[in-house]
Amino acid sequence: MKNAAMDETPLYTALKEYAAEDIAHFDVPGHKKRLPLDGSDPFWSEIVKYDANSTKELDMLSNPGGIIAKAEKLMAQAYGADEAYMLVNGSTFGVQAMILAACGPKEKIILPRNIHKSAINGVILSGSIPIFIEPEIDYDYGIANGLTVESVKKVLAEHNDAKALFIVHPTYYGAVSDMSSIIKLCHAHKVAVLVDEAHGAHFPFYPDFPKGAMALGADMSAVSLHKTGGSLTQSSVLLFNRGLYQSHQVRTAINLMQTTSASYLLLASLDLARKNLAVQGRQRFTALMKYIEEAKREINSIPGMSVLDRSCINGAGIYDYDETKFVIKVNALGLSGFEAYDMLKNEYNVQAELAETYVVLAIAAVGDDKKTLDRLVDALRGISKRFWGKKPAFIVPVADFFEKPKAVIPPREAYFSPAKVLPLSEAVGEISSESIMIYPPGIPLIVPGERITEKVVAHYEFYKTQHCVLMSDEERSGFIKVVRE
Repeated sequence: MKNAAMDETPLYTALKEYAAEDIAHFDVPGHKKRLPLDGSDPFWSEIVKYDANSTKELDMLSNPGGIIAKAEKLMAQAYGADEAYMLVNGSTFGVQAMILAACGPKEKIILPRNIHKSAINGVILSGSIPIFIEPEIDYDYGIANGLTVESVKKVLAEHNDAKALFIVHPTYYGAVSDMSSIIKLCHAHKVAVLVDEAHGAHFPFYPDFPKGAMALGADMSAVSLHKTGGSLTQSSVLLFNRGLYQSHQVRTAINLMQTTSASYLLLASLDLARKNLAVQGRQRFTALMKYIEEAKREINSIPGMSVLDRSCINGAGIYDYDETKFVIKVNALGLSGFEAYDMLKNEYNVQAELAETYVVLAIAAVGDDKKTLDRLVDALRGISKRFWGKKPAFIVPVADFFEKPKAVIPPREAYFSPAKVLPLSEAVGEISSESIMIYPPGIPLIVPGERITEKVVAHYEFYKTQHCVLMSDEERSGFIKVVRE
């Protein structure tokens, strides 16, 4: 991106200068940039210098008019958006803010069922009515992919009063829907397009990547720069194109819930990550993609393993594909994805992103190179040597996993209804008042307002046998809150 302004880091530069000043602090934070007083912890002593309160010099995130406003303008330019709003509560918050800005109580929002729990929480907060649309399924790999234009067209015809469509771009596993056609179709119906682009922060910075949501004309997008763009964990941006909504609607929704004590460490990291992506991204990704292609060729040659690449594009649920995702199928080794995930970390010191029944997901990003990818390939080769031909393939009725419960009442109504707690095994037929999910990735097995089925219970028990992290509101394992009818 040939734009001299992209070399600037107005927020980071101002914070660095402010940290160097000899200030007697009688504002917050309480460490006053002086703890620990004995200087025994170099990490703490260094980091507190950049942990600042909002001041005139440093601007205010909720009402920026100085360096933050400049940094947000540069962010918007980098992503081809009309405006950008820096977030310190992650894309979880960005997703909720988008839904709050777009939908009010009892207004319909169309969503794929393989959404992150943050979207369900946004529906609860807004009081909107979810209209679920089924994504395309890859039963061989046991993963959900994108939406088809035909499925979107059908649901728009059935719900022509919908206010917004929420879509994941890309999915956790790299699938990209025909976003251009879907956006044009929705806008023809005056339906806003809200995009969970948490895993697509790198898209605008290399020509062979799928196009970013803003360039394709989406109305809003939540982008996790910390996931693939290099900023610190929890830092994100909400991108916005003017049209169906006005800027003040978005800013108001953000300020409703975002902290008034924003971390300048996170904000400065967004400023630096944007500069690095815009100035060096193309060069770095050009080199990285060569290593990725080589690594995938090697993995596909490993006995008992395969990895998705652009050959999986089918023009429908996978209209395009994000090659930085390594979706590695391991069940032919007699292992579940969850077992392989644990082996990678515990025995090879390789940390994958997440696992599913048949696959492990590893993510390559701006910080990777040939050395890191070689470690992944070597670890996978080691697992194959140990298990190939020793055990029968790990096979379960994976198709059942994608059969979702039916919604009975709106999520907000279920969430705020009087509830009782039951063992999950005794809750079949009851209406859930909470979400249960494996984390990561945080896609719910059941959401508030859906009726609990025997398959939900069976899936929960399967994930327990795989030692997954199961998250719910109820602290006791195996219990669930249900609506007291």
